[in-house]
Formats: sequence, structure tokens, C-alpha cells
Amino acid sequence: MTPAAAPAPLTRKDFVSDQMVRWCPGCGDFAILAQVQKTMPELGVPREKVVFISGIGCSSRFPYYMNTYGFHTIHGRAPAIATGLKCARPDLQVWVVTGDGDGLSIGGNHLLHAIRRNVDLNILLFNNRIYGLTKGQASPTSEKGKVTKSSPMGTIDRPIHPLRIAIAAEGTFVARAVDTDVEHLCKMVERAAKHKGTSFLEIYQNCLVFNDNAFEAVENRATREDASVKLEHGKPLIFGRNKDKGIRLRNNKPEVVTFEAGKPPADLLVHDEHAGPEYAYLLTHLEPPEFPVPLGVFRQVQEPAYEELMEEQIRAAAVPGADDLGKLLKGGETWEVK
Repeated sequence: MTPAAAPAPLTRKDFVSDQMVRWCPGCGDFAILAQVQKTMPELGVPREKVVFISGIGCSSRFPYYMNTYGFHTIHGRAPAIATGLKCARPDLQVWVVTGDGDGLSIGGNHLLHAIRRNVDLNILLFNNRIYGLTKGQASPTSEKGKVTKSSPMGTIDRPIHPLRIAIAAEGTFVARAVDTDVEHLCKMVERAAKHKGTSFLEIYQNCLVFNDNAFEAVENRATREDASVKLEHGKPLIFGRNKDKGIRLRNNKPEVVTFEAGKPPADLLVHDEHAGPEYAYLLTHLEPPEFPVPLGVFRQVQEPAYEELMEEQIRAAAVPGADDLGKLLKGGETWEVK
């Protein structure tokens, strides 16, 4: 008997659906979609074992464009639905695609609890600091004073910082990427996918219609090396076009120092992605114009995943005769009524 031929390896095209992509021309979502489709074959997971779950918003059209299983769910509830699916089918690779409005406004509570439980989900949060699908209102991440259709005099809300939320919930994988730096974005998507537990990846994404150039300094090739710093485990925080700037701590406060290229001072901050949440939380406070924007993995640690702990409890709860309803009713503390 001739053995069955091994299935052909998957390619990017295998993950491209037949649906017309309905985003505005030039939207940053196209770059994110392309990198996810490019990364999926490298993970070695069959398409029938992959599920993309989204809520409502521009980003949430994502499941239509992936040739995998998927759910386009309701506003903000994608993490809750994904949690239920992962607990029922732990063999599946489950992705959540959300935006700064969907995930941090009506869905903020669901997102927070998915992260703190460490469910084995891969969460991609597209952050463009605006509501795009509903035509340009201020979102939870819009900067203070932002003039929009819903805040004509400038928003008075303090903005939410997605990574601070994730780290405060002690997320086990927390990272940030930018839509235009596709090589780095691809690496971050791959690392998120391979992490066991909740992976939370914030992606700066440009909405050229309602909030163009929100992240211009870190997206533009001409300025991004000076405006951002790449986080690499075990390496000092050095940045700049000439690699002549760095970040160090003085009296437990970060500061930028300039030095001769190739001769960094010994006291520069060395990145440790396995450190406690306090260090990762400090990194989230590096913001322009005083500091470069950190990109990469802020924190990555290993802890048991929620669905694994749940399965252990289910097995521990199983007792002899548990499948016999009569024995269960007659066992333990019962009362006889006369």
C-alpha cells in the first residue's frame, strides 16, 4: 500500500480569503493583515485549527479576510467569546482582533479579565487613537485636548494607555509594534503566537481619513530611528539614527543621554523582558517629546494558562461513580423525610 503523500506546506496565499478587503485605501490595517497572513504558515498550525474573533470596528472586519474559521461578534465582547471557545476547545489557536474603541471602551472590562486570567489567546489591538468606523469621534486613547466630532472644544478625558492596562493586569506577554515597520511587526506577531498564555500586542495603526499622522514620528522612515527605541532582551536601550543616544536610570528615574557612537556608557538601562511588572510599567511611561517610543516586547514570562488550570480542576473534581446520578444523589450529606 502506497503511503499517503504529506500535505503541501501552507503559504501566505492559503490564508487569504476570497472576500474583497473593504478598508480605506492607504489604511494601516492592510499592512497588519499582510503580515499576519505572512506569519501564519510559519507557525505550522493547520487552518482548521485557527480561529479569528473580533468585535465591532474597522479592525474587526479582520476575520472576513483570513481563510480560517472566525467570528465577527458584538461590540467589545470578543475577549469573552474567545475565552469561552478556548476553554471548550483548548486545541485551537485563538486570535482576538480589536481596536482602541472596541477593546478599551465598551470592551475594557472583558479585555482586562482575559489578560489577568492568562487565557491562551493572541490579542491584537489596533490603536489609531480615533473611532474610524463611526466617522471620527474621540476614542479612549485620543490625546487630551483632541478636537473631534464628539469633542469640538477638545477632549477633557485623560487617555488610556493600552500597555499600562495590560501590565497592571500582570499580562504574561505585552508588546508594541507599528504598522509601517513590517519586518518588526512580523516578528512581534510570531512571538505573540508562540507564547503560551495571553499575548497582548498593541499596534500603532494610521487612520489617514480621520486621524492621519497620529504616530507620524515613529512611522516615518526618516524620523523613526530617533523617535523610537527597539526593546531587545539583554541589550542596552540605545537609539537614534547614529546609535548615539541611550536611556539610563538616575535616582530611579529614566533620562536620555548622548554619547559618541559605538561607545555607550556602562550605566545604560539593559532591557530585561522577564523582569517584574514594575520595570515594564516604567517603560510605558517613556513618551515623546522627552523620550523615544519603546517598541518590542515589554514583558514576557511563563505562567500556567487559564484553560490548563480549569482542566486540572475538572479532573480533580471527578470522583468514582460521578457518572451515576443515583449514586451521587444517595452519597454525601442527605436527609430522609418521613
